[in-house]
This record gives sequence, C-alpha cells and structure tokens, in this order.
Amino acid sequence: MKVLVVGGGGREHALCWKIAQSERVSEVLCAPGNAGTAKVARNLAVKATDIDKLVHIATHEKVGLVVVGPEEPLCLGLADKLRAAGIPVFGPGASGARLEGSKLFAKEFLTRHRIPTAGFRRFDRSGTAKAYLEGCRQWPQVIKADGLAAGKGVFVVHTAKEGCTIVDQVMEEKRLGDAGREIAIEEFLVGEEVSVLAIVDGESLCVLEPVMDHKQVGDGDTGPNTGGMGVYSPVALFNRRLQWQVEQNVLIPTLHGLRRDEIDYKGVLFVGLMLTEAGPRVLEFNCRFGDPETEAVMRRFQGDLVPYLLAAAQGKLADLEAPEWDPRVCVGVVGAAEGYPGTYRKGDPITGLDEAGKVEEVVVFHAGTKPAPGGSVLTDGGRVLCVTAMGETVDEARERAYRAFDALKWDGKFCRRDIGFRHGKAAEVQ
Repeated sequence: MKVLVVGGGGREHALCWKIAQSERVSEVLCAPGNAGTAKVARNLAVKATDIDKLVHIATHEKVGLVVVGPEEPLCLGLADKLRAAGIPVFGPGASGARLEGSKLFAKEFLTRHRIPTAGFRRFDRSGTAKAYLEGCRQWPQVIKADGLAAGKGVFVVHTAKEGCTIVDQVMEEKRLGDAGREIAIEEFLVGEEVSVLAIVDGESLCVLEPVMDHKQVGDGDTGPNTGGMGVYSPVALFNRRLQWQVEQNVLIPTLHGLRRDEIDYKGVLFVGLMLTEAGPRVLEFNCRFGDPETEAVMRRFQGDLVPYLLAAAQGKLADLEAPEWDPRVCVGVVGAAEGYPGTYRKGDPITGLDEAGKVEEVVVFHAGTKPAPGGSVLTDGGRVLCVTAMGETVDEARERAYRAFDALKWDGKFCRRDIGFRHGKAAEVQ
C-alpha cells in the first residue's frame, strides 16, 4: 500500500525513513517533505495545512494510510476529513488535538480527571495576570500561552517584573499572535523532565520508550526555550517503578478521560513529564510524535512500525504484541541556523552530508532543508538537521554524533555541545 506522511520536518523524515523499510509499503509520499524525505519518499508540493488538497491527494493516490506529523493540521481537522472520506489516518481528530492546541483545555482536562499536574490559574486579561504575579510569593513561575506557538510559548520567570514584561509581550504586543490571547500561570515544578509517547487507538495504548529532550537553546540548559536541541534514549532514571506510576497515574487515566469526554483519540499521545519528588507530574500534552524525540524513537524501534500505525488507525492495537527495542543508546544532536529560536538565516548551502553519513551508526535526519538545482541542499528552517548516532554507551553515541555533526558545514551553524552529557553516566545501558 501507499503511505502519505504529512509534514516537512525532522520528525517526518524519521517517519518516512522507518515506514519505507516496511515490506507492506509500496511507496511513501510526503507533503511537503524536505531534502531528506526526497531520498526515501516522493515529495509533494502541498502545505501541511492545505487540508482539502491533502484529502484530494490521499483519495486520488489511493493511499492506504495517512500519518500526520505536525500538530497544526490535526488541530484544523485533517484527520476528521480523512476519516469522513474513508481513509485510515494515524492522528487524532480536532477534538483530541485540543490537548495540544489549547494549554488551558489540557490543564482543565487534567484537573477534571484528577491527573497529577502543576497548579495553575487562567487569565484572559493582562492586567489581572500582572496583578496576580505581583502578589506571588513563590518563584519562579511559569507563563504559558494558550495556543500553538511552535514550542516558543512557555516562559519561566523569576520575578514579578520579568513576568509582567512577558505578559505584555504575549497578551498586549501579541508577539505570539492569537496563541497569546489567553495564558496560564503555573507553579514551577522541580525535577527531571522526560518525554513519554504512547500509540493509542481509542481503547488501548502501546507505550514507547521514553526520551530525554533538551529544550533550551544553550549549553547547561540556558537561554530561551526551543522546539528541542537534542535527545537521548533510553533514560535510565525512568525505571520500572516510574513506568508503572506513569501508566497507572497518567496514561490510563488520560485514556479513560478521553473516553468519558467522548473524544475518539487515535494516534500518538505525547506526554511531557516532570519527575518530581512527589511523583510524575504532567507538564504538557502533544497530539503527535515529538521532534526531535521521534528521531531517537525511530532509531531504536525494532521491526516494522507500519502495523502499529495501521492498528491504531483501525482500532485494533490490542491485537499486536509490544514492540522490541534496540538496547543501545541513541543520541540526537540538532544543528540549528544562526539566530534560532529568533529570526534565523535561510538559504545557506549545506556540505558534508555524505561524510557525516559515513560515521559508524549515524543517520542524519533533515528538518529545515530544501533541495536546490544541481543536487545541493540549502537550509530552510531554524532547526536544520538532527544527527543521530547509536552506541553501546551514551559516551560512544555522543562521540559519533558530534563527529558526524562536525563534518557538516553551513554558515552560522551551531548546536548544543552537552546533549546527553549531564545524565550520560546514568543513561548507559545497564
């Protein structure tokens, strides 16, 4: 069968790369794709948000499965329209996508279904929000824009003055557009942050291996938040006891809550967790595979991914056995363009891709790239590439990933040099 992957980032390249390995798949299509997906799929010049065109293509191409990568088309109802056309789709409808599309909807869902999370207050006026911050006695506080903000809508503030400045920027100056019309102000949680993903078919769930992301742009977790600067997996601190706690206290109650709220959720449930002394607490939901988490998950996933995606779309996940995982460590290092996560450069030629790909156990996934005449590749986004490497230990995987990264060249490139380092010894395979 044909599989259509919607999106054009590193997540979609990793999905196309894995899906193309399936004996069940005759061809992978990717809309719009990038220079990396072009190597394993047929790119289509259609935006991920062009809902009607995507439904038309899926129908015309007789696609057997659509896998939706980004959150925006899910929030716009792409999965609903595909299902109405009789096309199997991996991704929740618009009602389920609200878990990511609205931070306030997610917080109220968590509270309603008694799923552990940080305490919060909702604000739709900047004056009220600033008055609340000026009365706070505990710092830091976390300010979250309600809507989609490409990973840039969360701010940790340490004083009332700093918080009021953020409120003005988000709610009055509208630097995040409509995403900042309402905000949540949350208590700050202390602990280790980990990402847990589960494939869901509305009735059952299949928990994937956890991943440790690095959100801030600078070494040592400094600077503004980004969409993610690097990952590693497995996460040794996420032991069986923690896994049981997350399943019993977070994942299963979330699935039950969705059913009680009459939300038929088929796709990935991505949970950002803070592992606190009091137990796991939900930081956020995402309604799709994470990026760059997916790059590490796809490297470690053993066997054919497609049956799991199709079973979720068809409500038959319980028929499958749990997947097997490569026991080695995967480290993923994101290479970014100068200026990211602010205004960044585009159109710079990238060289060294062949050399990087020759480093042992390395796969380079494209994120913000585009092909150019003559076979060259240009930068076309803030996060340009994700260099993934496997190793018996995190140190071995890190060395390979950074050796491959250093073989890549483009003007203004940069990365974090501490991916996996802080927890490296703990993350080694036992």
